[in-house]
Amino acid sequence: MCLPYMGKKEERMQEMGIYKLQKGQMGAIAPLFEGWEESLIWSCLQGCMGEAWADKKECPKSARILLADFCYFAGEASQELVVEGIRNQARDFVIMVPPLYDAKAGWASEIERAYGSKCKRVERYAIKKEPGIFDKAHLEGIVRELKEGYEVKLIDQEIFAQTRKQKWSMDFTSQFADYGDYHKRGLGAAVVANGELVSGASSYTVYQEGIEIEIGTRQDYRRKGLASVCGARLILECMERGLYPSWDAQNLWSVKLAEKLGYHFDRAYPAYEVFV
Repeated sequence: MCLPYMGKKEERMQEMGIYKLQKGQMGAIAPLFEGWEESLIWSCLQGCMGEAWADKKECPKSARILLADFCYFAGEASQELVVEGIRNQARDFVIMVPPLYDAKAGWASEIERAYGSKCKRVERYAIKKEPGIFDKAHLEGIVRELKEGYEVKLIDQEIFAQTRKQKWSMDFTSQFADYGDYHKRGLGAAVVANGELVSGASSYTVYQEGIEIEIGTRQDYRRKGLASVCGARLILECMERGLYPSWDAQNLWSVKLAEKLGYHFDRAYPAYEVFV
């Protein structure tokens, strides 16, 4: 039997009692994340994207899922899972999310204790996941509102390349290795002006049943309704393909935009913006 290769980081973490799980081992932590309505968690548990770590490979009591800029915790609070291996990721900024029912604020306390002034408690906004809720005619009407001088289209190879060159649009495609990977698994809509990408809505991450939407507009093109058009066009394409377009809001502006497109607000929840 061939054992998976372990780098020095994984060897060191195993010495501390922290284990990285392979795709076939995700079932061990699934009970700890039961009840989470979060597509990034589903993506990792399904083996689509992300990494999972636990205190044990069998019957674990503590676990974390790390995908893109987000880190989710479940089970018994563990300082090691809050700290170890986080700094070795490609980015120095992580959004840490404790469980909704965090026993005695255990995970929150561990995050605050570990990072101190480097972390800020914020409020994010969960949007209900309601398959079949979208009104096709309403969304098509929003797309038709696009003013002359702009064009809305699905993200192709040329637009994909543009997303990688500007900070505001990088997360439209940052979780995909290259355009081939994005074309196979991802999906997005963009508004262009004179051939330039100025607004977009795209698959931040993917899971078996759908995508998680990342949406944004270049600063000098905001307040023109372009994000609404991109979002509507992307949702319509998801409807055609039988995918669910999941939405999680960073702020109340994002909540308002989601509601315009047909989503319904669920609840606010705490998270930590951590500079590692």
